[in-house]
Amino acid sequence: MLNSIDTGSQVCSVLWSKQQRELVSAHGFSENQLILWKYGNGSTLTKVKEFTGHTKRVLGLSASPDGSTPVVSAAGDETLRFWNIFGVPRSRRSSVLPMGDMTFGMPSIR
Repeated sequence: MLNSIDTGSQVCSVLWSKQQRELVSAHGFSENQLILWKYGNGSTLTKVKEFTGHTKRVLGLSASPDGSTPVVSAAGDETLRFWNIFGVPRSRRSSVLPMGDMTFGMPSIR
């Protein structure tokens, strides 16, 4: 083990940014949030921002392989939530349109 960070809540999932030295962690009890961390020298993590919205434990995280879409989180509250956590990759900044309504014109589930 190189380092250990006390996050203050249970960690359910971790996703690394492909473009930057950052990662996002998904949490359950007690906050049900996502946390963006900056990865530094010596395996240090610095908390950058917290993202809230889920009402139950965040079970998993995913992003497209090329990083061109937002991070999606899946939680025990039976929702998928889309987050612009890492920003738009540098190579696609001028060509990517905002995601807008993530229901894609379909009724939301539940």
